[in-house]
Amino acid sequence: MKQSLQLRTSQHLALTPQLQQSIRLLQLSTLELHQEIEQILGDNPLLERLDDPLDRSVRLLADGAINNAPPNGEAPPAPGQQADGQEAPAPAGEGEGFDGGADGDRSDTDWSDGGAGPSGGGGEDEDGRPQLEACAITLREHLMEQVREATLSARDRALAELVIDALDDNGYLEEPLDEIHARLPEELDIEIDELRCALALVQSMDPVGVGARSAAECLALQIRRMPNVAMVTRRMALTIVEGYLSWFAQREYSKLKKALDCDDEDLREVQAVVRQCNPHPGAPFASNVSDYVVPDVIVRPSKNGWAVTLNPDVMPRLRVNSLYASLLKQGKSEAQMGAQLQEAKWLIKNMRQRFDTILRVAEAIVERQRNFFSHGAVAMRPLVLREIADTLGLHESTISRVTTQKYMLTPHGMFELKYFFGSHVATEAGGEASSTAIRALIAQLTGAEDPRNPLSDSKIAEMLGEQGMVIARRTVAKYREALKIPPVSLRKSL
Repeated sequence: MKQSLQLRTSQHLALTPQLQQSIRLLQLSTLELHQEIEQILGDNPLLERLDDPLDRSVRLLADGAINNAPPNGEAPPAPGQQADGQEAPAPAGEGEGFDGGADGDRSDTDWSDGGAGPSGGGGEDEDGRPQLEACAITLREHLMEQVREATLSARDRALAELVIDALDDNGYLEEPLDEIHARLPEELDIEIDELRCALALVQSMDPVGVGARSAAECLALQIRRMPNVAMVTRRMALTIVEGYLSWFAQREYSKLKKALDCDDEDLREVQAVVRQCNPHPGAPFASNVSDYVVPDVIVRPSKNGWAVTLNPDVMPRLRVNSLYASLLKQGKSEAQMGAQLQEAKWLIKNMRQRFDTILRVAEAIVERQRNFFSHGAVAMRPLVLREIADTLGLHESTISRVTTQKYMLTPHGMFELKYFFGSHVATEAGGEASSTAIRALIAQLTGAEDPRNPLSDSKIAEMLGEQGMVIARRTVAKYREALKIPPVSLRKSL
């Protein structure tokens, strides 16, 4: 094989570091963006943040009052002065800073609800002591407090604590007593009957239904202790939850009436009693912390239709440090600082470009979904990423990055930008109907149906067909399940 040298010309796409950073910032969510910025601020001393969340932190004194003094205990500097009495350096120029807004004249006061801002005064409780949230009590602590208040021997108290430790978060005892008894040391000489007595003691505590070993036992414990219930209704309710709970859950009313020899009125009374029970008695003590979503874009009604604005609370305010920038201009810094200055300018520019792109995409979505903002989900029109990309002159992948994990606050609620895109269904007139609008219509039809004669999937498909939407029964079933609407058999009531 003969070796030779060849020269060829070709084209290939090279992503510069600036372009790679722009793409990365565009696809990050708000939380990920702030985490990325904090990491960059720690690595680049030439970049500083004007809206540091710690600047507005509240410091408390030993007695719980608010400490308005600065952390070092000195008097606050005068406006335009530093802590050492010298004149504060001027901020970086407009080309080196990013205040988070698409327009230069946008301020934080434009987003207030008529009251003072986060750092402003005027509140009547401003000088009062803050209300601190108390620690949530757990189910175990609640039960242990009742055990300590009861008059029990040390042995009975220890067995009750043993049963309490075996409960799950919902208050159920999933492990059988036989297995708990088998794990105990033989030298303690504990009988199984002692464990049953300890379980009965726990089941008599608050909340009612705790310590149950099944859903039927949990409901039965609550029904037995429920006040102002007729004896006949209580007895029938106990019979149903202990022997026919599956029929009751599946709403097999005909089988229940035949097995119990009762009528519809009796079942209605039993149903009212069972609905007052809580199948998860330990759930109120669960410490579930809610996750809140902060919108990136806010849509408000205006004189000319709908106004789309960026949320300043999620837009970091960055600028180049003026001290380091002046050293660079005087030539008193190292070459590494020059590279860090360029990286800081790139980040500020990419941040501005990120929010400008989000705003442009949001405005294009609102322009095409005006009927949704005026009339709700039933007026949603079909929309695909390609349509927005062609309108804005961007790539479809860019639109996909912008609409992922970015949220819009509207008069109808909070929605991810991807919510406004979806598939479509053909209509008899040759048009298209959005799948979101069809799901909203299904929710309306099932919400207005007769509970004694609910609509089946075939009937819903037929009613949608009368409105010109060509949709199959299995498609209705898929949309109904996505909306978490039970089937017709579980929506039927007496």
